[in-house]
Amino acid sequence: MTTFQLSKYQIGLLVVLFLGIIGVYAGIFQHLYSDWMNDPNYSHGLLVPLISAYFIWQKKDELSSLPVKPANSGLVLILFAVAVLIAGVAAQEYFTKRTSVVFLLAGMVVFLLGWQWLKSLLLPIGFLLFMIPLPYIIYDAIAFPLKLFVAKFSVISLKLMGVIVWREGNIIMFPETVLEVADACSGLRSLMSLLALGVALAVFSQKRKSAMVLLVLLTVPIAILTNMIRVIGTGFLAQYYGAAAAEGFFHEFAGMGVFLLAMVMLFVCSGVLRKVWP
Repeated sequence: MTTFQLSKYQIGLLVVLFLGIIGVYAGIFQHLYSDWMNDPNYSHGLLVPLISAYFIWQKKDELSSLPVKPANSGLVLILFAVAVLIAGVAAQEYFTKRTSVVFLLAGMVVFLLGWQWLKSLLLPIGFLLFMIPLPYIIYDAIAFPLKLFVAKFSVISLKLMGVIVWREGNIIMFPETVLEVADACSGLRSLMSLLALGVALAVFSQKRKSAMVLLVLLTVPIAILTNMIRVIGTGFLAQYYGAAAAEGFFHEFAGMGVFLLAMVMLFVCSGVLRKVWP
């Protein structure tokens, strides 16, 4: 078994690169942390680095046996990361600037430790992408059709339940009140967190890669279905209690309840997959 040990040259480079990252990315990380704290779509971002670190800890035995073979080709990845950062700064585009740190970490691993290390650390490094908010132009492009989809099938379900309702786009109208299927009800907000959870759960609970992929894919219909349940429940109550049923405490409670329901469904799907796909 090869003992993992860095040379003084590698340690020196690691320190310089680490200090450089802190200096260059300090402002970027500060804004990223602000998004985690203020944007409900990405409140899970705080947990992503911790889960990534746990992935690395799980691989500690495997990593300790890997040979250290620094590769100068890692400089290509590092230079690519720098180019992505410069492009993001020039365009004032946060997603590009933040993504560059993931490429930089990958390049540093190759340059200091070798390609075998990157192969083993691909999941922990790639998982960090879940902590980066999507560009709003992409977010809106996905959220709008989801809102229409959720509104359409929620109205169909409400009509089958005997509720008097009609729809105009993402606006649901009742005799006594009008509701709007907003971004929070589209399913995209819970999908962002559920995807990160789904990947982590798939790695921890499934043995087959095909089962892992299937479990991650199931997060999409689960997020949409649970938010449809939220809209249907809100609409049903709004018929009798007016717009108050869709506002204030009930609205926030429904949001938390929907995400908990989605988590339960995801864990159930994980258990079923382990039974039928051992």
